[in-house]
Amino acid sequence: MTLAPLATSPTVDITRLIAAAPLGPIHLRVGVLCALVMLLDGLDGQIIAYLGPSLSREWKLSSPALGQIFSAGLVGMLLGLVVIGPLADRFGRRRTIAVSAALMGLCTLLTATAGSAGELLFYRVVVGIGLGGTMPNAAALVGDYCPDRWRGTLVAAIFTGFSIGSILGGWLTAALVAEYGWRSVLVTAGVVTLPIAPFLWLLLPDSPHLMLRGGQREGLIKLLGQISPNTSVAAQTKLVLSGNTGSRSPPRQIFQGGRATGTLLIWIACFMGLVELYFLNNWLPTLLTQNGLGLRASVIVTTAFSAGGIVGCLSIGRMMDRIGFAPVLAVAFLCGAAIVPSIGLAPGSLIAVFGTIFLAGFFVAGAQIGLTALAVSFYPAAMRSTGVSWALGAGRIGAICGPLLAGWLLGLGWSTTKVLFAASIPMLGAASAMIAMVLWSAHRNRQMTAQQLPQ
Repeated sequence: MTLAPLATSPTVDITRLIAAAPLGPIHLRVGVLCALVMLLDGLDGQIIAYLGPSLSREWKLSSPALGQIFSAGLVGMLLGLVVIGPLADRFGRRRTIAVSAALMGLCTLLTATAGSAGELLFYRVVVGIGLGGTMPNAAALVGDYCPDRWRGTLVAAIFTGFSIGSILGGWLTAALVAEYGWRSVLVTAGVVTLPIAPFLWLLLPDSPHLMLRGGQREGLIKLLGQISPNTSVAAQTKLVLSGNTGSRSPPRQIFQGGRATGTLLIWIACFMGLVELYFLNNWLPTLLTQNGLGLRASVIVTTAFSAGGIVGCLSIGRMMDRIGFAPVLAVAFLCGAAIVPSIGLAPGSLIAVFGTIFLAGFFVAGAQIGLTALAVSFYPAAMRSTGVSWALGAGRIGAICGPLLAGWLLGLGWSTTKVLFAASIPMLGAASAMIAMVLWSAHRNRQMTAQQLPQ
């Protein structure tokens, strides 16, 4: 049997090669490691929500004060997103992810030493900065390696790690807090996170476009052989990157090239979606506790939100690849707006509450992660970390507002049912932005088609 010769070309377009490549071991390696990064993000980022009732009881915190603690990590994450994202587009995603993960793990450990709400606020801000350096860069790195036909599915799939990490945080809290106190949960999370950072540095590959820019030709040729085994890159082959915007990617470029309207609509949807997501992520254990559930039961039931998010990520991601990003997201956000108020209307049965929260997680978390996949697909490789980071940065303003808003409404004496009805409003705003995205995309495609027709 004679093997067919490998295809050769005097010029190889890296973007097109990646877009058409079959899934292989390199995609599995990048996907698994980035999913692990997301798991650590979910564990370290969401664990404070499960500890809310314990902190409130020990330090006699009011609802608005507890909302400030929930929002502290989000303030840090906003700083990390806005500052670290563009730096990663210049200096590499691998280094940024590893260093940010180390910072996150170290400060989670230090949070366990906090002796006051002020100290805890400070450490949570720094943990948030680490989150801002890991999450968008992991998503962007997966996007850098994804074949076009699998981008929505694979980006959504790695975000299931975030939901798994959040569930793990709930289990740790339920298992440890009653016997060992809330500090033991933070120590455990930090000990899990910190040692993984060096492995991320060693095992993650960097983005192909950054390797091309940095003159790492030999390493890049080897990497391209792993991405597309049927393509042979010879010593004289010219490597190019279609859609490359130059050696640097200043934030203004995400508004250029006809992307301004799409960028703003993604920002609006991210803002609204993350108001909702962090409203629920941070306050569900406390709301359920105030509604009469015990602390252990409230924490366990709340993990249904993350479980629903895992199923929603995978389902919505695959539908986006088949039908289109914005149409699927518009429907998902509308369904979320209908489901969220029903959490407060569910009968006293734990099974009913669990099922309702699972559905809320399916649509709310699933749609938000799908929105990140849309941002990854919307921006070319050279500005992907910047585009995704700034979109999530706009969203993090909403994420900061969500916990504060819930604390304010509860401080006014609103019931759990009324608070959850109010929580459905951001879902309607996100759905409206995605409907506008569908209309704008259709108009843009018609314009591009008209320009290509012969005069």
